[in-house]
Amino acid sequence: MNLVCVCLDTLRADAVGEDKGLRVDTPNLDAFAREGVTFDNAFGEGQPTLQIRRAFFTGMRSFPWRFNFDRRGHWHHASGWHKIPPDQDTLAEVLLGRGYMTGLVSDTYHMFKATMNYTRGFVTYDFVRGQESDNWRGGSARMVEERLRRHVRPPVHRSRYAVLVQYLLNTQDRRREEDYFCAQVFTRAAQWLEDNVENRPFFLWVDGFDPHEPWDPPTGYADRYRAGYEGLDFIFPQYAGVATPEEQERIRALYLGEVTFVDEWFGRFTEKIGELGLWDETVVMLLSDHGTQLLEHGRFGKGGDAMHPYNTRINWVIRHPDGPRGRHVKPFVQSHDLMPTALRLLGVPHARAEGEDVWPLVTGERSRIRDHVVIGWASMGLGPAPGRASVRDEEWNYVTHVHQEDPRPELYHLPTDPEERKNVVAEHPDVVARQRSRLEAVLGQPLPATLPELCDMASPPIVQYSLLRAEHRSESKHR
Repeated sequence: MNLVCVCLDTLRADAVGEDKGLRVDTPNLDAFAREGVTFDNAFGEGQPTLQIRRAFFTGMRSFPWRFNFDRRGHWHHASGWHKIPPDQDTLAEVLLGRGYMTGLVSDTYHMFKATMNYTRGFVTYDFVRGQESDNWRGGSARMVEERLRRHVRPPVHRSRYAVLVQYLLNTQDRRREEDYFCAQVFTRAAQWLEDNVENRPFFLWVDGFDPHEPWDPPTGYADRYRAGYEGLDFIFPQYAGVATPEEQERIRALYLGEVTFVDEWFGRFTEKIGELGLWDETVVMLLSDHGTQLLEHGRFGKGGDAMHPYNTRINWVIRHPDGPRGRHVKPFVQSHDLMPTALRLLGVPHARAEGEDVWPLVTGERSRIRDHVVIGWASMGLGPAPGRASVRDEEWNYVTHVHQEDPRPELYHLPTDPEERKNVVAEHPDVVARQRSRLEAVLGQPLPATLPELCDMASPPIVQYSLLRAEHRSESKHR
């Protein structure tokens, strides 16, 4: 049996499926979900980006943060944002050892930065350059100034928008839809399948950075959700500041358009699976690392200060050639369950994993794997192990700081408050005590926890350069 995994960054779990909560056109993703098993309560165990991929790859928890690897030359520095520990086997390594051809196709540039090792075990890997602040293309900010003014308010301070400048430099030669990163990833992944169809069994991991910010789809995709708009396109929502209602509608439309754009190219990729006659011998999984808020709780974006399901839920859909179609599984599953589940479906033994095989939930052999989930979300900052954690069960979501006493912990009663708007932490000390003890069991120590990992701030090279240039200009002006 072959294995193909498609991981999409910042794809909300409610964007996929016919009964989804988010009103967005995703016909190809929806069709795939009808062909497989959807885990409705899949959550990350350590988030955001690299933390969850490490759990996907190894079956080991990334939270609690407990490693102090060298990260010099890497940005940003957040707890758990580092390489895969040397003593943890990866899914690609295990399958390679069993004679699988293994391949990685990705534009998630964090996986390829200095000191990273996420290519371990892959016979081939294809890095699509240029996403976000990937330090790929050089040039003067003047080269992209006209485009820059379409995405930020005046006055345009180049040093403030250095990440956007880097992105615009990276995309300066883009002319058609096929040139966009998402299209490149799925096109190259389809080519990998063509090239390796005779190398069965194979394992292909396709890792797409979209629909992560910048929300910059071809214009027509965003126009589907907010047509007739003539203002600025804030492809990085944080640059909008206090946005008008019209601007907020357009920012939301940019995300929805990006999701529909991803869906289009995902569909072309799955067409290739069919063309090559691989559906009957391939397990295909759809995944995401986290979601994002689209003005729920009054904001765009994600983070440890908003550990609501818009952010912490993930997509996990499994299509097995002999598995059920259109099935929904309700019990809790988490990101570190992926590796043991994949290996079980391929008939490959591997004992060392903290996650569990969740396929018995599909077959009916088990009614649940766990009765609650513990989720850590890393934050950037100075000092030991910044970040927060969520302890979620069917009735409650408790959120607190990990490394210090939280002056404003949160507790939400999910049956009466599914959108998690009313904090009732003061009213239920017994529930708080139970959820704290569950978190402490994962941490292996009482709260506030003392974790060994230290984090410092690190900026992308383009930001460092822009700030130094601005400082130099200021000094020259005053001489």
